[in-house]
Parts: sequence; C-alpha cells; structure tokens
Amino acid sequence: MGWLSHFGAAPRAARLAPGKRVYAIGDIHGRNDLLCALLGQIRRHAMHEPRAQNILVLLGDYVDRGPQSRSVIETLLGLNWPRWKFIFLRGNHDQAVLDFLAEPDFYRSWGPYGASKTLLSYGVMPPASDWDSEIIGARDALAASMPQAHMDFLETLRLLHVEDDYLFVHAGIRPGIPVEKQAAEDLLWIRDEFLNYPHHLPKKVVHGHTSTSHPINARHHISVDTGAHATDCLTAAVLEDESCIFLQTGAKARKEFELTRAG
Repeated sequence: MGWLSHFGAAPRAARLAPGKRVYAIGDIHGRNDLLCALLGQIRRHAMHEPRAQNILVLLGDYVDRGPQSRSVIETLLGLNWPRWKFIFLRGNHDQAVLDFLAEPDFYRSWGPYGASKTLLSYGVMPPASDWDSEIIGARDALAASMPQAHMDFLETLRLLHVEDDYLFVHAGIRPGIPVEKQAAEDLLWIRDEFLNYPHHLPKKVVHGHTSTSHPINARHHISVDTGAHATDCLTAAVLEDESCIFLQTGAKARKEFELTRAG
C-alpha cells in the first residue's frame, strides 16, 4: 500500500535530509517580470547560505491571466544553474493549453480564465466571436506559432514530486487515496476537500492553485499562490531541515520572512 494509506498517523515535523534545500515557486500566470526577479532572489539566497544540494520546484500555472506566458516558458527553458536540480510540475492552466490544441471547442471553457493573454503572448489574436471557425482559426494559429520546445515543455510536465517528507503538487491531493492512485484531475484542481482536511497527512503537501493574500504554513500543507498576476507578489517557499521561510517579490512584497510551523 502507498504511503498515503497511513492517514491520521501521529504527527511529526516535516523535514528534508541534511544538506538539502528546496525552493518551491507558486503560480506565475504570465508574469515573467516577477519570475525573473524571484529567481534572482533565490540565487542570492542560495549563494549566501550554501547547501550541498539545491532543488527548484515550479508548482505549475505558468500561463494565462498575465501578459507574458510565452516569456515565462522561455525563461524556464533557459534555466541552467550548475549543480541545481529542476522540477517542473503541471497546473490546470498549463493543461488547458494542451486541451485547446487537442480540441478547439475547449476554448469555450478556457476562455474566461485568461486564455486570451496566452494567445496574445504568442502573437495570436483571440477568437473575435464564438463561431467555430474563429476558434479553430485561433487553435491553428497557436499550433503554428508555438515553438516545439514550448510544446515539449508543456507535454512533459510532471503531476507531482516527492522529496523526503514533502509532496509537491499544483492543487493538492485527495485525502484517503494512495499517491499512486491519485487522479490527475484532483492533483490539478482539488480545493476544499484537501484544504479543509482536519488531520495530518503522511507527507506535507506544498502547492499553489488556491490564491491567498499571504503564503500559508498549515498543519498538513504549505500554500504559495499569492495571486501574482493581480497582486504583483510572487512567492517561493524555502525548505531546509525542519524550517520553512518564504521569499517574495513585487511592489507590495515582504522580501523574506518566516511563519510559525504548524506541525
């Protein structure tokens, strides 16, 4: 049975192995300006306090809402920091791009959630009407203008990553279901059933997806989606040993702070 079968086990503080540090960045949503600024903070933090192994986890939702979706993917593809490990996870908005390319009619669901900003970032005019011909034309134009490297990036995004006592995922997990049986839809979309779960989980879940005014370090999860596209505040959790601090960037950001660990 998978480790997620052991729900309600006696709590202990989540920790990383000695010498390891993980930076986990929340939903970027087309804000390459904030991403580049936060990456700079992360590099400076890592240089100031060296560790044997640095890991950078991106929690998904690179596209939509903000104006620079294409640039965000280009920046992520260009990451090449010596001796760093990079983990790129899939968000529901990233999945939406693939769904639209596979089935143009999906635009009717995707459109209200910032799809036009993604199309415009690739030089594609959004559909001017709800006519099938307009939507198909936009799909074909996106397929023609998106570099193959960007398509490959989206198609190879992972749904989750486990590092010692932490599980990294875009939205969360469904309590009571072993990790190997978690549905992709839950990993990309779940909210209340996960966030309101009253017990400890065998791994502490680090996620984005549900935006809050500040990052949250709760009993069984750490939330780092601070609504960057609207707030100018992009957040990264910094995990090492048993500690969790947060780095932020943007006009209203606190640069670095620590919240009390809730268990």
